[in-house]
This record gives sequence, C-alpha cells and structure tokens, in this order.
Amino acid sequence: MHPVNTCPALPRLHPATKRNYTIGRDWTRMPPSSNKRGILAMLAASCCFISNDTLMKLASVTYPTGQIMAVRGAFAVLIALAFVAAFGHLRALACLAQPMVLLRAALEAAVAFLFITSLAHLPIADITAILQSTPILMTLMAVAMGLERVGWRRWTAIAVGFLGVLLIVKPSPLGLNAYALLAVAAAVLVAARDLVTRAIGVQVPSPVVALATTGAVGLAGAVAGVRESWGPLGGPELVYLVGAAVFVSLGNIAIVVAFRGTDVSVVSPFRYCVIPLAIIFGVLVFGELPDLWAAAGIALIGASGVYTIHREQVRLRQQALAAAPRLGHQQAA
Repeated sequence: MHPVNTCPALPRLHPATKRNYTIGRDWTRMPPSSNKRGILAMLAASCCFISNDTLMKLASVTYPTGQIMAVRGAFAVLIALAFVAAFGHLRALACLAQPMVLLRAALEAAVAFLFITSLAHLPIADITAILQSTPILMTLMAVAMGLERVGWRRWTAIAVGFLGVLLIVKPSPLGLNAYALLAVAAAVLVAARDLVTRAIGVQVPSPVVALATTGAVGLAGAVAGVRESWGPLGGPELVYLVGAAVFVSLGNIAIVVAFRGTDVSVVSPFRYCVIPLAIIFGVLVFGELPDLWAAAGIALIGASGVYTIHREQVRLRQQALAAAPRLGHQQAA
C-alpha cells in the first residue's frame, strides 16, 4: 500500500518487455486488444470533445472566455474528482505535484483560452481541422529539438498540411485572420501538450491527469475573468456549460487512455474522425458549411496528418528491428 502523500513508483519491467516511458513508445508492438481499446477510447474522446466544443460555442454567444473557462472548470473539477474516487485513485492525488503533470495542465489551460476565444468567431469545422494539424506540428517540434530526423516524405507531408492550414486561414493582402492565428497557436500548444503527455509516467492514473487539466483550466479562467464583465448564470447557457464539463472530463480521460499502452501510430489516425463530426455539428447546429477552399484545406490536413503518423509507424518499426539484436545480446549476457 502506497503512503497517502506519495505518488506510486514506476513499475519495474523485465528487460525483454521494457518500455520507454519517457517518450511513450514501446520497443515491442502492443497486442491487438490494447490497440482496440485505444481506438475505441480515441473515438469516444473525439465524440466528447466535439460535443464539448459545440456547447462551448453556444455558450460563447452570452459569456466571455474567462467566465466560460471558470464555470465549466468548476463543474469539471467536481466531475473529475468523482472519477478519481470512483476508480480508487485518491491515494494517487500526490501525483498532481509531478512537474510533467503540472506542465501538461498549464499547457492545456493556455490551449483552452486560445481555443475558446477563437471558437466564438470561427466555423467549428475550420477550427477543429486546424487543431488536427497536431501530428505535423509534433514532427516539426521533434526535429527542432533534435529528437529525430525527417526525410523528404515527411517534409512533403508537412508542407501539404501547412498548405491545408493556409487554405482554411485564408491569408489576404489585408492580413491574417487574428482568430485563425489564435487557433494555429492553440494547435502548436496542443502538440507540445501531447509530447508532455507521453512523458508522464504510467503510475499516474488517467483520471488524476484529467483532474489536473480541468483544475488548471478553471483557475486560468478565473484569473482571465478578473477584467471581464461576467453575465448572470442561469438559463440554457448554464446547462451548456454543465454539459460541456461532463464531456470535457470524459474526453480528457479517454484521450489519455487512448495513448497509454497502445501503438500511438495505430490509434492516432482515428483522431481525424472528429473532422467529419465537426462538419456535421457545424451544419446541424450552426448552419456552417465549409466553403470550397476550407473543405480542400480540411482534406489536406487530414491526409497529411494520417501520412505523417504512418511514416512515424514505419520509423518506429525500423528502430525496433535495429534494437532487437542488442536486446537479445544483453539477455544472453
């Protein structure tokens, strides 16, 4: 039994099955059952997040960004705490103090502020597609930090994805859409957040990570709301925020589950199911239909992201094959 004030230690693994928890990758491929769980979790997360985004966009008509973040965050924290207790992870609350958990929470708070601000002014399908450029941005970050080298195929995919973003943003001689730029900035921070997520040890339960995230977003909203003029709570807007809190809590847990103990390159492509969902929600709820250029950009981002993930899978497989002889030699010794 772990002490109440101590985060559980990282489990010890046999060298033959040792995983690189630092960056969330496995030398051996995960069993099909794990990947199936990850895919289902990713699909569930996509449904939850687009439902949350829709409700937040509805609430943004009445409430400013800070109030939305703070009110939704208050309800989301209560929901996340309930999940932590229900799954028996109260003893793991000490993990909230881990640097990577705190860093992920801070990044998520920044993402929420940028996203909600731009969400009120952009079609939901456009902003969703921009955020799906995350795998492309993660590759760029990995190259910039010297973590990996990229060949011409992935550079081409990055260029195609960037072109897709430009088609959605639609830069003009008069300048760029400021809210579209906020969405791009949010996508950059999402990529950073996902890299940090991979660095969080598996001993930190997913509901605890979700609790840290929702708490940070709510706190950031309260701080941002100091200079805002908040509207009265009540009516359908409050229902929207409560519903958004439920969906974002479930989505945060599902997205962490999706990337843990699974082949990231197998699970990640399913994140793009959120794009057709966003188009459907945009048409049905807001009457927003992407124009021809935006539709082309959405298609380019989706194709580029899927191909980037595919090349990552190929690279990891090559690394695993190269490491297998060394691992066998170590075991024999």
